[in-house]
Amino acid sequence: MRVLAFDTALAACSAAVLDGDRLLAHRDVAMPRGQAERLMPMIEAVCGESGLGLADIELICATIGPGTFTGVRIGVAAARGLALATGAPALGLTTCEAVAANVATFGVDPVLVAMDARRGEAYLQAFGPGPATLGPPVLRPCDAAGDMAPPAGGLVVGSAAALVLPSLPRARLADAPALPSAARFGRFAAGRFADARPGPDLAPLYLRAPDARPPVAGA
Repeated sequence: MRVLAFDTALAACSAAVLDGDRLLAHRDVAMPRGQAERLMPMIEAVCGESGLGLADIELICATIGPGTFTGVRIGVAAARGLALATGAPALGLTTCEAVAANVATFGVDPVLVAMDARRGEAYLQAFGPGPATLGPPVLRPCDAAGDMAPPAGGLVVGSAAALVLPSLPRARLADAPALPSAARFGRFAAGRFADARPGPDLAPLYLRAPDARPPVAGA
């Protein structure tokens, strides 16, 4: 299956084209902002390097959050637009699922993803053993992550992994990147689609209200 996968939900922009287990092309660029300008050129670059056009893509996959409000909207809108333009099905993954896919033994060991949400909080989602989620992502204080851990302890990965580890005495840090990589979660998405395993809707997933507020009339 020929897959186009991309992520803009956090402090990076990542895109990849895969054909089955073969990674044809990928780009990963750390960037706190500016994904709206970089995503489509990056998609064009990986498609060109892979030798495939958008018409050849059989599955489009994007992360849906949690993450930055602007970044999540950029990725979801791009996935919807490309799916409409090409007729390819589109699949959403939570950002936590995408980070879990970085763990080499994901699907074997239990994994807890902990992403820094600031203010002493983390976005958490637990998996396994096996790739099945143990529940949706949640927003919790870092010192209250203990009840999110898989029963066997397992591995902790993500930008807040070190912050939540003290509340997880049976867990250990995973040696894996903390940001989503389309080259890795693209394979996971293809497997989920092929197995007809349900995933989240391709819609923005927000767990916190935006910091920016519209001005109050008369204020």
